[in-house]
Amino acid sequence: MAVSIRHRGPDDCGVYASGPVGLGHARLSIIDLSPTGRQPMSTQDGMYTIVFNGEVYNFPSLRRLLEERGIAFRSTSDTEVVLHAFAQWGVDAFARFNGMFALAIWDAAARRLTLARDRFGIKPLYLHESDRSLVFGSEMKALLCSGRVDRRMNWAALHEYLYYGYPIGANTFYRGIRELSPGSYATFDASGLKETRYWHIEQTPTVSDGLQPAARRVADLLDKAVQSHLISDVPVGVFLSGGVDSSAITALASRHYAGRLKTYSASFDFDRGVDERPKARLIAQRFGTEHHEVRVEGRRMPDVIEALVRCHDEPFGDAADIPLYLLCEQLRGSVKVILQGDGGDEIFAGYRRYNVLSFNPLWQVMARFRGLLSTMPRGPLQQRATRFFRAIGHEDPALQMALYLTQEDFLNPPTRLFGTDARQQLAAHDPFAAYHAAYSRLRDFDTVQRALYTDCLILLPDMFLEKVDKSTMAHGIEVRVPFLDTDLTDYALGLPSGIKVKYGQKKRILRMALRGIVPDEILDAPKEGFGVPYQYWLREPLAEYLRSVLLDDSVQQWGLFDRAALEGAIHEHTSGQRNHGFLLWKLLNLGLWYRMYLQGGATPDVPHSKVESASRA
Repeated sequence: MAVSIRHRGPDDCGVYASGPVGLGHARLSIIDLSPTGRQPMSTQDGMYTIVFNGEVYNFPSLRRLLEERGIAFRSTSDTEVVLHAFAQWGVDAFARFNGMFALAIWDAAARRLTLARDRFGIKPLYLHESDRSLVFGSEMKALLCSGRVDRRMNWAALHEYLYYGYPIGANTFYRGIRELSPGSYATFDASGLKETRYWHIEQTPTVSDGLQPAARRVADLLDKAVQSHLISDVPVGVFLSGGVDSSAITALASRHYAGRLKTYSASFDFDRGVDERPKARLIAQRFGTEHHEVRVEGRRMPDVIEALVRCHDEPFGDAADIPLYLLCEQLRGSVKVILQGDGGDEIFAGYRRYNVLSFNPLWQVMARFRGLLSTMPRGPLQQRATRFFRAIGHEDPALQMALYLTQEDFLNPPTRLFGTDARQQLAAHDPFAAYHAAYSRLRDFDTVQRALYTDCLILLPDMFLEKVDKSTMAHGIEVRVPFLDTDLTDYALGLPSGIKVKYGQKKRILRMALRGIVPDEILDAPKEGFGVPYQYWLREPLAEYLRSVLLDDSVQQWGLFDRAALEGAIHEHTSGQRNHGFLLWKLLNLGLWYRMYLQGGATPDVPHSKVESASRA
């Protein structure tokens, strides 16, 4: 198990075994590089033992509080602070942590294992329970190597994946593996496994500050968040796309970082991809960073896509992990820590759909006339408009939100390329169940606030943070996300939606907060997104590769697909007749996963591997 995920940090490896429990940890040394920071780490009396992945940025203040209570520390690491915080406060300690973490703590006296995950799920934690035993790890490959996991496919996860490009919540592609929910802890002892949520987004206190005071407060909290996220005993850099969020982090980090800050950005060899290099260069020049650019070439994609399937251990449909993976490949050995702008859109309302939802009654009236769209010329614009009005006009508000997020058409579902038996299996599982649950949980909020909170519960952990962790830790790089700082999000999530989005202006309060910090030409530029031109790659140069995977005899013998329908969709896409890019990209990853993980039953290695945290209780 430990060898299977050694890529997550090459610096050290340790094992703890006592009675019914075994804990393994491989270390990416970032704070306190000395041997005193090694893991697994135990209290001096041997009562508690921890394996911990992540960073707790407020560990200095927690350490002072614990020292006032008589605790003597043997290291300067945050791990020891986390360990003693748990010994002092038990599971109540988790709500005190400002950071990202996945951890396991063994209580020798109670013979109880406690697992916990940070509030947004920045760090992953997978579980398998069977025969009164528990296996867990930071990646699924550790569990798969245990020999205990049922590798049969989870049809519920597949149905969600076909709509969104990723499984939702606790679901994984394996029936025997699930994720611990963000903001939760679990205890495992003789009575079994019990999961408890310790953070509730819907209980965020409302903030009543006016526009100007709120802008000043956001600017101050973001500055403090970036400063705390720079704490490190190794070099730190920034992923700089040229957008508002990464530009803000670069601007603020350049204030506090000792030395010249390194920044990194990516571009594509296909001219239809979004090229934000000019904006990234402007920011790099303005703040004097040492800037590096990586060119992403379509001809390399077969090797990269297969490497990413090995990183995720399941299909993953967001092609934006490609530039992230390649950036980390280039900077490995240069920096160990990277700051990135994830979370800014979900916390401060940066997506276009928040604008749309703020005018929801108007759009729903217009949706009654969506039949007129059939008179438009067929093409990408007509396809997008049809999907939009079918989503926004839906009577079920939870489905409205889910359908607006997916690029798939509710009346022309992604299961259309599957055979009859597979469609029957998929029909038994509701791909929108998580959105119905979120709506029920958040029904007391207005439409925009409900969408923001739903994205924090689903989109952020299941797509963006999953992508960030797997694509970067494959190269032993730790990514930190200052926009998800606890103090900042406690404040920003409590702001009313009208302060964040109004009159078509997204990120209203954040842009106000950043005036004078980030150049106006960045703040006033339209959001472009980090577009990866995968739909064009699937026409050229990946058309033959697509056919070789999906029409391969072994994949066809799996029995999922309607071959004629699949061949038709591939032909329509590669010939330019219709855009099936998102669906075909998802199916390509699905086919590769089947060949790698199910067909042969092996667990492929990730290059530069290492274990981070895998154990059995």
